[in-house]
Amino acid sequence: MTKTLVKTTQDGRKLEVVGFGIYLDGEIEAFDLTEVKMHPHRRQIWTVMPEATHVAGRVALSKEEAEVITKALKEAEAQMLADPAAIKERFRIAAMWRAREQGIE
Repeated sequence: MTKTLVKTTQDGRKLEVVGFGIYLDGEIEAFDLTEVKMHPHRRQIWTVMPEATHVAGRVALSKEEAEVITKALKEAEAQMLADPAAIKERFRIAAMWRAREQGIE
């Protein structure tokens, strides 16, 4: 899987996109981005980082950083869609979740 470095935080931790996940210092932080204007704590976020447009978990991001993440996630999806084994695995997981929702285990 391809790792894409988005930024290094002020305390030296790396924010990276790996596959479909956004990782902070090697630990999963988020699977998607949230616009700051839709976040319940937007005023506090903008107080700390006025140029923030998105957040990934606890990490505020500028427009450029959000674009890097979006591009990396789209590339990961394109790679997955080109791999028949990955498509089969995705369907298997979807079927398993549907069975769980129906009470079949």
